[in-house]
Amino acid sequence: MNSSARAPLFRGGIPVLLVISAWEMAARFHLIPGGIFFPPFSTVVLELKQMLFSGLLLPNFISSLGRVAAGFAGGSVAGIFVGVCMGWSRRLHRWCHPLVSLLYPIPALGWLPVLMLWIGVNEMLPIAIIFICSFFPILYNTIAGIRQVPSELIDAARMLGASDRTVLRQVVIPLALPNIFTGLKLEAGMAWKVVIAAEMVAIPTGIGALMMQAENLVRVDIILVCLMLLSVMSLLFEKFFCFLEEKTTGGWR
Repeated sequence: MNSSARAPLFRGGIPVLLVISAWEMAARFHLIPGGIFFPPFSTVVLELKQMLFSGLLLPNFISSLGRVAAGFAGGSVAGIFVGVCMGWSRRLHRWCHPLVSLLYPIPALGWLPVLMLWIGVNEMLPIAIIFICSFFPILYNTIAGIRQVPSELIDAARMLGASDRTVLRQVVIPLALPNIFTGLKLEAGMAWKVVIAAEMVAIPTGIGALMMQAENLVRVDIILVCLMLLSVMSLLFEKFFCFLEEKTTGGWR
């Protein structure tokens, strides 16, 4: 990695180090009211190490990761497919857009009570919630990307003899990719927030359930370990799609 590539990484790390230092000092010197419930960063790191070696963290993390992967993958694929269909077909857009507009404002967690009755409290519950959370925003971004492709490019491709399928596959979808990746990046982090909330309410395993158990035991250090893990995974998912977008569209954007 050359110096020009390291510079943004270094600058981005400075605020993180400052926050960690302020956190450690504030907790060590009891500068925050209720400091007994605010352990130092070093204590949280030691607890993270203990949870890893004791086998407490990894099984719960894998449970949450599997739910996020399944729900997000399903919601993304479905959202992109339906979005391409609605964005390409004006008739389908006119028929389906009112229904989508009615369902989209409902928060994903708002479906939790009715889904608990429909499918029960089982492994499918958080996956279904993440599916809903991912589907609608990615659907909207895909529709927007498809419909923003200049009609002149589509007409030019048709004049050169391209079929509708070829135009869609080689012109419209590639030009809509930036919008699609925007939806994927936004929802990659949101999926982790939703799975934590679902696990806290209804599922006995996973990072969210671990946080609830820690709250009952007044173990703030464990809660902070889980929150740190949540933030890191949200960042890694977002960075993955940033990398994928750069590899996919970086050559011509």
